[in-house]
Amino acid sequence: MPSSPRALFVSLVLPCLSGLCVAETAVKPVAGQETALSELIRVQAQVQQRLETARAALVAVQIGPGGGDEHGGAASGVIISADGLLLTAAHVVDKPGRSFRVVLADGSVATATSLGMDTETDAALAQLKKREKPWPHVKLSREVGRALPGEWCFALGHPGGYERERGPVLRVGKIIKQTANSLHTDCVLMGGDSGGPLFNLAGELIGIHSLIWEERDQNVHVSMAPFLRSWDAMRASHVIKRWSTGAGGYLGVLTDEGSLEVLDVIEGSPAQSAGVRAGDVILSLNKVPMTMQAQFKSAIQARAAGDTIVLRLKSGDKEREVTVKLGQQPSEGE
Repeated sequence: MPSSPRALFVSLVLPCLSGLCVAETAVKPVAGQETALSELIRVQAQVQQRLETARAALVAVQIGPGGGDEHGGAASGVIISADGLLLTAAHVVDKPGRSFRVVLADGSVATATSLGMDTETDAALAQLKKREKPWPHVKLSREVGRALPGEWCFALGHPGGYERERGPVLRVGKIIKQTANSLHTDCVLMGGDSGGPLFNLAGELIGIHSLIWEERDQNVHVSMAPFLRSWDAMRASHVIKRWSTGAGGYLGVLTDEGSLEVLDVIEGSPAQSAGVRAGDVILSLNKVPMTMQAQFKSAIQARAAGDTIVLRLKSGDKEREVTVKLGQQPSEGE
């Protein structure tokens, strides 16, 4: 029997996923935090259930004369709509209006054109050429606040480029850190994974592979926040070079980092207009439980000015819901 849950998980998965290369997963237990066999089997079953759809929507990106970006033509992307919208990393496509080839899971080749991008966060949108039948695609998660540290996830990509015999490479791991625009996981990335998809166990897209650092727990993925925040601008082929204080929606509250208690409500803010009061504790946003300040901040920043949210608040023993229309972030000095 394998000596650790990490080795056991690999031995369980390898025989079960025909046609898919399974890289060594990063579920090595920390002392005192060993993962139960039943938990690993549960994760395995959920990944298997979602894998066929996820794999069909994955593409290998080939740019340049030999198909080359900085990884010699190896990059990845994922289709998120039946009409062929494609998410990848900004550093993969480099600029709007760039034509490039993509290779689908069955080896067929198609042409795509880059649209807009957010160069600050490394998010990019592209469009596949129209065809009669719908493109295979995955669902995009619109609740970025659900992608919390400790949650299981899985990554797909084409490290080194498309190889029919090998197929795409699967890595299973956990989210380690969440920031306003990114997720850090222990799903080890390699050259050529850039632009590929990161999924939760529901099969929803939660990230796009962006940065590959030296340590196995320093794999960085663009979260869905920049995509959702700048969707219209990217579809219009705009290049977003910097998100300042004007980025994302504006609520207008100051919260306690530990309890999400509202410490202050900014005068004239959307929160004040909606009836949020100092002393309220924020329980959820659009029915998604909120437990940490970073999670709540990310959920607000993922939404644009004009978006409507529903907050569930607790004051004393009473709970209530308020509907808030987010405003435009004030400029510096306002």
